[in-house]
Amino acid sequence: MTDLRNLFSKFKQTKAGVIGDVMLDTYLWGHVERISPEAPVPVVALEKRELRIGGAGNVALNLASLDVQVSVFSVIGDDTDGVLLEGLLKGSGIDCSWMLKSDDRVTTNKARVMGRNQQMLRLDSETTTDLSSLMEDQLLDSLRRYIESEKPQIIIFEDYNKGVLTPRLIREAIALCHHHDVLTAVDPKKKNFFAYEGVTIFKPNLKEVREGLNILLEEAGLSSLRQAHRLLAEKMGHHLSFITLSEKGVFYEDDVKAEIVPAHIRNIADVSGAGDTVIAVASLVYAATRDAALMAKVANIAGGLVCEEVGTAAIDKARLLEECVRLLAR
Repeated sequence: MTDLRNLFSKFKQTKAGVIGDVMLDTYLWGHVERISPEAPVPVVALEKRELRIGGAGNVALNLASLDVQVSVFSVIGDDTDGVLLEGLLKGSGIDCSWMLKSDDRVTTNKARVMGRNQQMLRLDSETTTDLSSLMEDQLLDSLRRYIESEKPQIIIFEDYNKGVLTPRLIREAIALCHHHDVLTAVDPKKKNFFAYEGVTIFKPNLKEVREGLNILLEEAGLSSLRQAHRLLAEKMGHHLSFITLSEKGVFYEDDVKAEIVPAHIRNIADVSGAGDTVIAVASLVYAATRDAALMAKVANIAGGLVCEEVGTAAIDKARLLEECVRLLAR
C-alpha cells in the first residue's frame, strides 16, 4: 500500500495549472419571515454576504489547499467583480499573473440567496460567447510561457461553457502539453465534450456520459461503464476515463484495470463544487503516482467530504489524509 502520509507531504513539490472559466460565487444569507405584498414571493431579511471562489478557480483553490503550487489561466472582465475575484485568488495563494482581463467580457458572478442553509434563488451575471482569436492567442502564449518556465506536472481544463475553452484553444493547449510531456485532465461540459482529443484524464459525470454518447446506461454497472469507456476512447484517444457516479461512487478505466469504487456514507449537505474537488484531487494524485486505482479512491473520499459542507468549499488536507488513512490503509 502507498505510504499516504509521504504522498501527501510531497504535494507541495507539485506545480499545476488550471485553465478555464473562473467565477465569483456570492452567497446572500438570510431568513424569511413574510411574503411580499407586491408579489407572491418570500421576503428575505439579509444577514450576511459572503464571497467565494467558484468554477475553475475552485479547482485551483482545492489544489492550493493541498499545498500545490497552482497557477490560473482564464479571462475575466475588467470590472469590480474581477477585482474581488482576483483578490480572493491571490489571498488563497493562487498565482493569477497569467490571467487576462477584457473590456468585452464581464466576470462571471453567481449570486445565491440562501435561507436556512437552502438555496432559494440564483442570479447569474456572465458572458458566454467564445473568446476572440486575439484573446485565444494571448491565453495560449501565457500557457506556453508558463509551461516552459515553470515545468508543471499537470494542466487541468475546467469547462463551464462560459467561452474561455474554445475548440481551438483546447486543441492547441493539449498539443502544447504533449510537446512538453505535461499531463492533462479535463472536467468537460456538453458543448465541447468531444473536443479534448488526446487528454490524459477525462472526467465527466454519468449524466454527461449519457448525453455525450447518447446512450442510456441505466444500470451503470461495470460492463456498461467499460463499454462507455471504449466508445469515449474511440472518439478521443484519451488514456484514462474517470466517471463520477454520484451516490454510487466513481468508475475508472485505463489500459491496466477497470473498477467501480463505491462511495462512503456521508451526511450530504450540498453537492456544489464536489466535481471541482474530485478533478483537483484526482489530477494531483495521478500526477504524483500514475496509479489510477489510488487516484480514484482518494478523489472519491475527497468528493464525499466536501459534500458535507454548504456551498462551494475546498478540501481540508489534514482531514482528507485522516480519512484516507482510516479507509484505505487497511
